Amino acid sequence: MKKSLVISIIALLVAVAALVKDYLPCAKKAAEQNNAPVNVEQILKDHPEYVINALQAYEIKAREEAEANLKAKIKEHEEALKADNAPFQGSADAEVVIVEFFDYACGYCHRLFPELNQVLAKNTDVKLVLRPLAFVSPHSEYAAKAVLAANEQGKFTELHTALFTVQKSLSEELVNELAEKAGIDVNKMKEDMKSEKVEAAFAANNELAQNIEVGGVPTLILNGEIVQPFSAEIQAKIDAAK
Repeated sequence: MKKSLVISIIALLVAVAALVKDYLPCAKKAAEQNNAPVNVEQILKDHPEYVINALQAYEIKAREEAEANLKAKIKEHEEALKADNAPFQGSADAEVVIVEFFDYACGYCHRLFPELNQVLAKNTDVKLVLRPLAFVSPHSEYAAKAVLAANEQGKFTELHTALFTVQKSLSEELVNELAEKAGIDVNKMKEDMKSEKVEAAFAANNELAQNIEVGGVPTLILNGEIVQPFSAEIQAKIDAAK
């Protein structure tokens, strides 16, 4: 049985239990007045909408609780999210900070890339902190560490851009090829990928993603709030923050 189906069934049972708990006292009182026994099964048969309404209410409550929990986790790790151990684009001392968790093998991340570039072009007073992860492909970790190592040569943006604009499947050979074309010393890049600094930076990204329960990529956080990965939504949140 699929996990999502199990969760739905559990949610339904909980919702029905809550419905019976809330409705039973009223039904009991009405039954006593009419000298009739309480028949919960018959009530649910006569009014199936009660179950649907209860399930919808439960789902809304669960979603609200999950969002509140996520906001609390982001708030707890807000300083770490903005820390200087990750490459960034835009204004270094900006008050509006966007943190992006992404994967170079992620198709949605590729689609978001030009939109984020447009956002940065329109807002020169915004900082975009870039935190690559390894969510999608066996080669994602190699790419993530490669761009972090390229940052040691002052070439993060060059390799980052190349990886998000190339129309080929991600591989170690492709990363190396793009790095060489970007003017990066590939041998030094490979050495730096194994360095304590790059390993620590990559580990920090993964630890943060786990701490705030990043469930997928791309994930955008703007001044402590999750933002939908669409340029209009991002711009609206930037305007509100300013």
